Amino acid sequence: MTVQDRPLKGAWGMTALLFLFMLINFADKVVVGLAAQPIMKDLNLDPRQFGLIGSSFFFLFAISAIVVGFMSNRIETRRTLLVMAILWSVVQFPMLGTVSLEVLIACRIILGAGEGPAAPVATHAIYKWFPDSLRGLPTAIIAQGSALGVIIAVPALNWIIVTYSWHWAFGALGIVGLLWAVLWLIFGREGTLVDAPVSDSGGSDERVPYRYLLTCPSILAACCAGFASYWGLALGLTWFTSYLVGGLGYSQKVGGNLSILPWVFGLVVVLTGGYVSQRLKSSGVSSRLSRGVLAAATVTLGGCALPFIAQVSAPEAKIALLVFGAAVGSTIYVVLPMIVSELTPQPQRAGMLAITTSLVTFAGVLAPLIMGSMIENAATPLAGYEQGYTILGVLLIAGGVIGLLFIRPEADRKRLAVHAVSSTTKLPLRPARA
Repeated sequence: MTVQDRPLKGAWGMTALLFLFMLINFADKVVVGLAAQPIMKDLNLDPRQFGLIGSSFFFLFAISAIVVGFMSNRIETRRTLLVMAILWSVVQFPMLGTVSLEVLIACRIILGAGEGPAAPVATHAIYKWFPDSLRGLPTAIIAQGSALGVIIAVPALNWIIVTYSWHWAFGALGIVGLLWAVLWLIFGREGTLVDAPVSDSGGSDERVPYRYLLTCPSILAACCAGFASYWGLALGLTWFTSYLVGGLGYSQKVGGNLSILPWVFGLVVVLTGGYVSQRLKSSGVSSRLSRGVLAAATVTLGGCALPFIAQVSAPEAKIALLVFGAAVGSTIYVVLPMIVSELTPQPQRAGMLAITTSLVTFAGVLAPLIMGSMIENAATPLAGYEQGYTILGVLLIAGGVIGLLFIRPEADRKRLAVHAVSSTTKLPLRPARA
């Protein structure tokens, strides 16, 4: 292993801090779904209105991700991450007072704008510490800050909701966010690792016109698989606890604690998938197989399981099918940023990570609203939930198959190299050798 193939000194320390960053990020996301039944009761909301609350988080999510992502091409990620963490924290505190539907929606919109850039900026930040061949495991660790954020936070937040009120669950998250901001201010650093250019003769100023990056088949196919998988994640954030309590009849205490199951399984899937992908890639296996096929096949597998939820009667069987189907394809969250990074010149990487994150997370705008409408219009709430999960299964199968067919990073890298230009001379660069 050459010096260029090693992580920078301090890389794992930054990985740990960014892991905590994503842990808080997803604890912020899940609290509304966890407190769904108490919020609906206190504010006298119907399923459609609560679905609007879930979707409102994503109204500015994508726009903010793109804007801040392009800014991160030029601004140090250390500063961006600090500002985001402070914003997340401050916007939680209005929930401690008297809350209306309008106030709750406004705070969730602001929170979504602050958290939209989190994943792409954190990923861009950590890629400044690890070379391409070693990015699988740190990417998986940061991605699973989301799962552990839920696994760790849910029991504590659910205890606060049951013992005190859902208002104090939001306040606790605000305090934790401020504590992370202090840690980052003291210990956060900017990485200095620079990726190899797409073309042989390219340098640090190499760029590929965005029209070619945005129409790259591998990137688009990975986004399709990611969109379908994120549809399931958005339903989990907003409706899973409510499904357990309002659909299957569990108490708030039991249903809230069971809400960690998809995240526990997803944690195992993502860490295993990220490790396997990295080992395969480091062993010389193509990105098509080690990243594309590995992730897309599991997305498809999950989709095949979900339509059976309505066919079984035991609540335990329904939960098992839902947990497996929605989470088994979670490796796509690890390989998507690696595919984008593999195909994008470093000066454009933060922007492209933001754009692809925005495309994927747009599912969060649609999924909670559609599920809320289906619950409200179905013969029973349980029937509405299960119709919504059947739709998720169809989306996962479609997205997974598209990924299997069209994620071909090696071939697309060669095509993109033809269009690489120097940003200083504006002259084409010599394509990479086969």
